[in-house]
Amino acid sequence: MEREKRYSAMTEYELRREIATLNEKARKAEQMGMVNEYAVLERKAVMAKAYLLDPNSFKPGEIYEIDGDPGSYFKIDYLNGVFAWGYRLGGTGQEEALPISMLNLKG
Repeated sequence: MEREKRYSAMTEYELRREIATLNEKARKAEQMGMVNEYAVLERKAVMAKAYLLDPNSFKPGEIYEIDGDPGSYFKIDYLNGVFAWGYRLGGTGQEEALPISMLNLKG
């Protein structure tokens, strides 16, 4: 049995292919009403997308809108790999980690 390759070890091409495959599987799961499967596949795609981004594009102390959650913002305290650690504005103030692919870069 072939072990799955970690996203961190994949090339850009492999990551893009993986994201396309996950999106297709998620679409099929959604059509079949498999809500939990859909959520898992969507989360995997978000993680894979994080490895296509440059963590240096995200700065501690900055505030970013959370993708897929309009009006929700996240302030980064620090970065660890492809995860931004910080807290949601207007939230409980509890520290959490989000993949950087969930944060919208200011354009």
